[in-house]
Amino acid sequence: MAEFGHPSRRELLSRCGMGMGALGMAALLGPAAEAASPSEAVNPLTARAPHFAGRAKRVIHFFLNGGPSHVDTFDRKPMLARYDGKPLPVENLKTERKTGAAMPSPFEFKRYGRSGLEVSSLFAKTAQHADDLCVIRSMKAQVPNHEPSLMLMNCGDAQMARPSVGSWVTYGLGTENQNLPGFVAMCPGGYPIKEAENWRSGFLPGVYQGTYVDSQHTELDKLIENIRNDYQTPTAQRGQLDLLRRLNLEHQRRHARDSAVEARIQSFELAYRMQMEAADAFDISTEPQHVREMYGSGVHARQTLIARRLLERGVRFVQLWHGASQPWDNHADIKGQHAKLAAQIDQPIAALLTDLKQRGMLEDTLVIWGGEFGRTPTVELGGGGKATAGRDHNPYGFTMWMAGGGVKGGTVYGATDEFGFKAVDKVVEVHDLHATMLHLLGFDHTRLTYRYAGRDFRLTDVRGNVIREIVA
Repeated sequence: MAEFGHPSRRELLSRCGMGMGALGMAALLGPAAEAASPSEAVNPLTARAPHFAGRAKRVIHFFLNGGPSHVDTFDRKPMLARYDGKPLPVENLKTERKTGAAMPSPFEFKRYGRSGLEVSSLFAKTAQHADDLCVIRSMKAQVPNHEPSLMLMNCGDAQMARPSVGSWVTYGLGTENQNLPGFVAMCPGGYPIKEAENWRSGFLPGVYQGTYVDSQHTELDKLIENIRNDYQTPTAQRGQLDLLRRLNLEHQRRHARDSAVEARIQSFELAYRMQMEAADAFDISTEPQHVREMYGSGVHARQTLIARRLLERGVRFVQLWHGASQPWDNHADIKGQHAKLAAQIDQPIAALLTDLKQRGMLEDTLVIWGGEFGRTPTVELGGGGKATAGRDHNPYGFTMWMAGGGVKGGTVYGATDEFGFKAVDKVVEVHDLHATMLHLLGFDHTRLTYRYAGRDFRLTDVRGNVIREIVA
């Protein structure tokens, strides 16, 4: 029909300007969207019950891009001071780059709360919530490289294209607010390594992909590209959408499986609805001054407060990236660089935990903190073998913590060796962490599956065990 001057249905869809930049249409219409089934296309974001009554209803994930040092934050190692400047008596101490002698932490550790949890001065404000934190000190990744480790932590596989954790959670639970995305990824200053693959929907329907927000901006039009339509009234837009839906239904009547079109239609609908509610959710000026002061100043304070506003409005999964432009990948001057980075997020994290408590939300909100791996207890050697006062990548042992959402607060699970190089007690692999997260949300991770390419896939692939000792 397009040959005679009339646009085809696909051309009409692609030409209509209805605020779609916010939803990443290029990603939504890629191979990920091709997996959608007609049954899921009806209303894929409708809130759904999990397999059993979970303790958590929503997730906020602080992702410290680049790999924060566990031995300088939540895993005190006094033996490093004894071996300061000396080789460590550790067999098979393999590192990606050349490292030298032991380097003790330049930060002071103290005990906090009734639990006596040891935390460094880098996170002294977060440590005021020590009795809410469940610190896992025995995390283990697979390789000492950022790209595969980011994919493993975010998508459950270091090599293959897979859906992200946030996409799986939204696929399983839907969302409680049809006017906002179920999954939001805020990353100020541009994309991290692997870009949108970190919040991809993979082979899940495209509607479950994370919506990227560049939170460095304060104006709504820049925070969410094309959120407003300056050319048409809401009534006119609604008329266009209704026309598109009728065309789509006619297309589906003839072609039972065209999930790319369904993903496009769902995105148009969500973008239209977001115009009505996103402005309010992202506008922190309506918050009382004492609340804004509690979170502090700067982009990370602002995006953390926005995250709380999104969660209380029904958004299911919010990922807050820290260190995209200036990562925690401190191969040199770890004292100065880690101090600078921690100062940006320590107060906002502490404020969020306080805020969630005061609103009665912490008990059913799972808060997660960590990066893709840790760092070595030995000093990295630069050119000419000169010590850099930094640390190399370390996937063999690192720390993450969780709070709220049904975890046992004031606890420490697992341990690295006496120097902090390798997880040795109650080792937790990333699949175990994911299995535990899903369990807290009410899912048996072996049953939350999606059939693709003739196989039932899951976030944890064929591995993963729930860490029941940390479940309250």
